[in-house]
Amino acid sequence: MANIPDNPLILIDGSSYLYRAFHAYPESMSNGDIQTNAIYGVVNMLRSMMKQFSSERIAVIFDAKGKTFRDDMYPEYKANRPSMPNELRSQIEPLHNIIKAMGLPLLVIPGVEADDVIGTLAHQASQQGMPVLISTGDKDMAQLVDENVTLINTMTNVVMDPQGVVDKFGIGPELIIDFLALMGDKVDNIPGVPGVGEKTALALLQGIGSIDDIYTRLDDIAPLGFRGSKTMAKKLTEHEDNARLSYELATIKLDVELENAPESLVKQTPNKDELIALYGKYTFKSWLNELLEGGTGEVIADEKSGRTSVASGSSDASSGQPTGDAITIDRSQYQTILTEEVFAQWLFKLDAADLIAFDTETDSLDYMEANLVGLSFAVAEGEAAYVPVAHDYLDAPAQLDRNWVLEQLKPLLEDANKAKVGQNLKYDASVLARYDIEMRGIAHDTMLASYVFNSVGGKHDMDSLALRFLQHSCISFEQIAGKGKKQLTFNQIDLEQASPYAAEDADVTLRLHNSIQKGIAGNEGLERIYTDIEVPLVPVLSKIERTGVLIDAMKLNTQSQEIAQRLDELEKKAYELAEQEFNLNSPKQLQAILFEKMGLPVVKKTASGAPSTNEEVLQELALDYPLPKLILEYRGLAKLKSTYTDKLPKMIKPQTGRVHTSYHQAVAATGRLSSTDPNLQNIPIRNEEGRRIRQAFIAPTGYKILAVDYSQIELRIMAHLSGDPALLEAFRDGKDIHAATAAEIMGTTLESVTSEQRRRAKAVNFGLIYGMSAFGLAKQLGIPRGEAQHYMDTYFERYPGVLQYMEETRSAATDQGFVETIYGRRLYLPEIKSPNGMRRKGAERAAINAPMQGTAADVIKKAMLLVDAWLVERDSDDVRMLMQVHDELVFEVREECLEEVEAKICELMESAADLSVPLIAEAGHGINWDEAH
Repeated sequence: MANIPDNPLILIDGSSYLYRAFHAYPESMSNGDIQTNAIYGVVNMLRSMMKQFSSERIAVIFDAKGKTFRDDMYPEYKANRPSMPNELRSQIEPLHNIIKAMGLPLLVIPGVEADDVIGTLAHQASQQGMPVLISTGDKDMAQLVDENVTLINTMTNVVMDPQGVVDKFGIGPELIIDFLALMGDKVDNIPGVPGVGEKTALALLQGIGSIDDIYTRLDDIAPLGFRGSKTMAKKLTEHEDNARLSYELATIKLDVELENAPESLVKQTPNKDELIALYGKYTFKSWLNELLEGGTGEVIADEKSGRTSVASGSSDASSGQPTGDAITIDRSQYQTILTEEVFAQWLFKLDAADLIAFDTETDSLDYMEANLVGLSFAVAEGEAAYVPVAHDYLDAPAQLDRNWVLEQLKPLLEDANKAKVGQNLKYDASVLARYDIEMRGIAHDTMLASYVFNSVGGKHDMDSLALRFLQHSCISFEQIAGKGKKQLTFNQIDLEQASPYAAEDADVTLRLHNSIQKGIAGNEGLERIYTDIEVPLVPVLSKIERTGVLIDAMKLNTQSQEIAQRLDELEKKAYELAEQEFNLNSPKQLQAILFEKMGLPVVKKTASGAPSTNEEVLQELALDYPLPKLILEYRGLAKLKSTYTDKLPKMIKPQTGRVHTSYHQAVAATGRLSSTDPNLQNIPIRNEEGRRIRQAFIAPTGYKILAVDYSQIELRIMAHLSGDPALLEAFRDGKDIHAATAAEIMGTTLESVTSEQRRRAKAVNFGLIYGMSAFGLAKQLGIPRGEAQHYMDTYFERYPGVLQYMEETRSAATDQGFVETIYGRRLYLPEIKSPNGMRRKGAERAAINAPMQGTAADVIKKAMLLVDAWLVERDSDDVRMLMQVHDELVFEVREECLEEVEAKICELMESAADLSVPLIAEAGHGINWDEAH
């Protein structure tokens, strides 16, 4: 890190902070009236900055509303940028009020950008010999760096003095404007010179010099020898106007007229009363408590300034918001284990630790193919180490033998009584299984803890969690490995970079565990979901994934050919209907055909104002017009072909002859599992082509496919939650619930219900649990809205308990901001008080459905745990759990024990929940998945 003088003038790019905070912190952060994630994030970063660097001279600078001089110079400037979201716009004034109450000078100057204000102040201070520290993530500000001006990116802890600029960009600060002008900037819509990218710009600047020098020495370009150098002089000549304009646009002004001189930008005493009021209003409880317990609001610099600033990050379970104060993390304290002696010392530490943070580094994200490159551990916050075992560039004596290391670690890793925590430990467990190590003692997983704490609070990957809960920016993989086609695998990365990265993963995991657990502990429901369902499911899912499922590749190849033929027929038919050829996959061409040429009614428009051709629009048009109907069929078949019939055969692993999906516990907000590569959750079951795909999921010789799923589980949960007597009675008596509903709402006997009446009642039953309106029901059934409203009104008259449940659920969700499943899984609803009516209605629909869908997810997971425990006890290859798809479990079962196994699994699944109505599991079996369903 570059040396930073004492008491510099700290200039903070508030606009840079603002957007970072808005995207880094969860949208669910709200005080009930407005979203507060950007406010919280910016204030947290400001506090962290002041703790890290001691200075009395500081200012926070934001962009002003309205156009700037650059817009007058070039009307297309920043034209590609989307307008500021209302959810962010509403946070700006409250944020400014808090910053002023903190005693920090705040500058917002109309007609110029924050960069220009910062540039002017930095230039003035530098001219006076005053040290300046600019905190920003904007690369453009590298042009301001000089002997007195230094940049810091507090999210990555990268500091740039003049040499740092050279190290990062390959040129000095004096050429940064030229660099930006040649390349242009898509984000700011600065044109640049077409065909000049980063490498070309650097070649020109390093080989010749500034833009002025380049245009006086055009003949010297071709001999530089970079790709395209022979024609570059011509390009530069043709686009000189663009280059000169881009130079002006990229130049930060150094002469903005300001009322404030650098020496006047001094911190004032915080307004404690104002801060108490503001922190209270926006529900920042930790900071509020700090003030109420005697704090002054003054942020004091840490004695160990200059290290990465993070926060301890306790969590507030009532709001789903992270809170916490800054601490320090020092990567220089991490160890690299290269000798047996040091390894033995760490093995002793691991044996003595109550909880071990553990992580693997591999050469692939595919758990079936990943080779172990190294392992990292942490036994206390800040006490972490990395042991490399398969880095390519190290000679054998310079790193420990992988087999020897794993032999030493195997007893500890397989010890069920040795508690371990990790981030997505399912992956690590699957990798270790390749080396004959069955990982036990999985006590905690920070990804799952964050997900249980607040499933909609943001992403649950480590980098996002570190930012959210610790306000710490981890070393990213791209920082050490590069990106794109030239990205290195971990075994190719230099140990000086690999070791801090890997050790930090373990250290941050332990810190995250300590932070997030504070939000879960004491909440009985969240603890139950986390401890009894999600964490125990990790090894079960790992086992299912590694088992895989057998696929008939020949059957899929045949189907692919048949679909290709059908697509060709549909394409020709579409040309006939349109009376011209066009690209069926092009929304723009389809818009022209449907709405300009054929004059079909415009149902909906895109954000840019063009007529939409999305699936919903085409479905509505397909009711009256043949071409949209044909396009829907074409799209559906094309998606099946590309996603399944073409792709699945290529995904068969040679070592197993099977396809191996990846299940994700921390994606779907309601608790449902999702799967990728391949996605098993979306294979259609209601059409012939989808069922044919399921026919390719086959049993090996001597086995049958057994599929067991819950019958109408969400409706049964609705009956349990609502306690409606008529609904409870229908399920307890084993009635056909859709026929029973039809009889109730259509005023007929159960025996007289027609198939059409049952179909409509089924739409009502399922529509209501998904919060469907009368308009939506009318649309789905193709009936007048009044008739649909009549069905719904009659339904609620017959089942008043359901209506009461819905009303009470909406009310509770509005009051507390979340809903819960029967077992205590929590779903936050950040839009439940949104001033936007559509978003609020969407949140209300989610509030009604989430307890049912989430409880169903809990039940199937509990069933998987029960079945797996029975399979472990059985200790036989007679039965293998292959897949989980929504409310269904799929198995391979040896034919001779099929009847016994089917009965047992149904029994276990039906015992997974104790509802007020019977939980029914229905089984089927066959030579393939379709036949079993």
